[in-house]
Amino acid sequence: MESRRRSAVVAMAAALAAGAAVLPGPVASATPAPVVTRAALDPALVAGRGAQVPFLEQEAENARTTGTVIGPDRTAYTLPSEASGRTAVRLTAGQYVEFTLPAAANAITVRYSIPDAPRGGGIRAPLAVSAGGERKTMTLTSEYAWLYNQYPFSNDPQADLLHPDWWITECACVPADTTPAPVITKPFRPTKFYDEQRLKLGRTHKAGTVVRLTMPAGSGAAWTVIDLMDSELVGKPRIVGWAANVLLFGADPTGRRDSAAAFDRAIAFAKRHRLTVYVPPGVFQVNRHIIVDKVTIAGAGNWHTTIKGREVALDKPAPDGSVHTGVGFYGKPAAEGGSRDVHLSGFAIEGDVRERIDTDQVNGIGGALSDSTITGLHIRHTKVGMWFDGPMSNTRISDTIIVDQIADAVNFHRGVTGSSVTNTFVRNTGDDGLAMWAMSEQNSGNTFSRNTVQSPTLANGIAVYGGEDITVAGNLVADPVREGSGLHAGARFGALPFQGTLRFTDNTTARAGTFELNWRIGLGAIWLYALDRDIAADIRATGNHFLDNGYNAIMMVSEWAVKDLYSITGVHFKDTRVDGAGTSVLSARVAGSATFENVDARNVGAVGANNCGSFGFGPAGSEFTVVDRGGNDGWLQPWMLPNTITCDDRPPVVVPPAPSPW
Repeated sequence: MESRRRSAVVAMAAALAAGAAVLPGPVASATPAPVVTRAALDPALVAGRGAQVPFLEQEAENARTTGTVIGPDRTAYTLPSEASGRTAVRLTAGQYVEFTLPAAANAITVRYSIPDAPRGGGIRAPLAVSAGGERKTMTLTSEYAWLYNQYPFSNDPQADLLHPDWWITECACVPADTTPAPVITKPFRPTKFYDEQRLKLGRTHKAGTVVRLTMPAGSGAAWTVIDLMDSELVGKPRIVGWAANVLLFGADPTGRRDSAAAFDRAIAFAKRHRLTVYVPPGVFQVNRHIIVDKVTIAGAGNWHTTIKGREVALDKPAPDGSVHTGVGFYGKPAAEGGSRDVHLSGFAIEGDVRERIDTDQVNGIGGALSDSTITGLHIRHTKVGMWFDGPMSNTRISDTIIVDQIADAVNFHRGVTGSSVTNTFVRNTGDDGLAMWAMSEQNSGNTFSRNTVQSPTLANGIAVYGGEDITVAGNLVADPVREGSGLHAGARFGALPFQGTLRFTDNTTARAGTFELNWRIGLGAIWLYALDRDIAADIRATGNHFLDNGYNAIMMVSEWAVKDLYSITGVHFKDTRVDGAGTSVLSARVAGSATFENVDARNVGAVGANNCGSFGFGPAGSEFTVVDRGGNDGWLQPWMLPNTITCDDRPPVVVPPAPSPW
């Protein structure tokens, strides 16, 4: 562990030497047939779940390469652990990876990692791209990657502990209370290794064309890791003729001049004349929030229209605590009545956020929006893709891509009702992918459906903190890295109680059930956590598939300090499939109960139900009751019922085989 933290480059070497299997790259040979995946899985395993996207995903480890395959590895702070499918390809100068296009395409997206600068802040390096005789150069950067240390993290690889009074699992101590003080090898806890870059090709290439990505000699980077490539056939720009075109109000499509004031003028004119604001193809520089209310803004498509801005330090902190501003479209604050009837579509938002400052409002979309729609956007390099502070209602987010965020992709933060996120693709967030957080005002009647969330580097794929009548359905979640699960319901962070019915329906998780670094135990692919209060709502988890779980499929737990205070009840699991669990199907570390019906499992590493209850270990059995409603195959035995203590605090892990058709 310590050897991984000496420097950015040494961190990579240690990931290869200590935490990841390393396989030699194959000798170049005949071009293989393309292997198309979804979240590094056979698409047949996740049919009908997750977002339907316009691109096709190919993992580098399935492609032809002269580089080195790294992984698989699920150990936090290593490059493979943050890769899609926990495996990637490492290139050095002159090495390449080749992808065969599975369908006609004129654009690609490459997910990659390159080293940090020795003192942080990132570097830039070229990647040569060739396709069917066409040659281009993609400029890679690590300026938005590589965080270190404790939450909320540092960009400085040599930073001292941000919280010396916090428990440090590596030394099993609180450094401020430890004599002598432990030596924490720097850089401490490197993370957030990956970024992605989009590139339009010069023409449309037919299926079967080979796209070669080469790390050129003299690139300036010691290595380049390629995780995957997405290929896409991008259509022509959308044209809106009868509209308030921002060019007519002084906007600069070259991105050289700031266009914020031009956007304001176009919006004001459009509202007076009941027109759409049209943003044509181009790159438009905007370095602050654009306030939107009762307006429609349409771009030419998110590959054609980009609204891009620098992060700007404020002369003095704003009333909300922000010390920076940046590009973003914001509804009016709820305290001012919020905004409504806002419709945003068809453009990209590209921010410049390189550090996590929780008080900063540097999100792609923000404020309070009611009766609004957001569709067809591409958002990257902001703090949170969309953060909403209600009360607000009836906002629909759909068909959007949110990647490379410092924190969440979407957060319904307090007082959001009757709203939804649908058919949205999320990858590489620095916190929860999709979250509902009922802090101080209840969230109610919201839905997250048919979304894909991949590789959140911290926390959960989809998380619900309090709320009433919430639905999470038809989603695909893969590869959470640390301190989180695929699906999470938490009575924590000061959230209001769960009320009504919370439904997790027909979701699939892959390679979830991670290792919790502070507790030093495995979590579940779905994780219910009673920290601040009881969880006593009607929770129905039906039709879910939990694939290739590192530890448990299902975990219900309370914090040790409050284990005798809070319980979890009213939970019902039905029509569930568990294909691979490193330890157990169910890990119960809390008082309470749950029912199980038609929960089928295979490839379970340890006891099917690891029932610790609240660790009272009394003669009456566990404080947690398992109710068998029949049809539970492959894990639940009669002798475990209703509350037999089967507790193994840290059972040995048996790595499950890859998931396969049921």
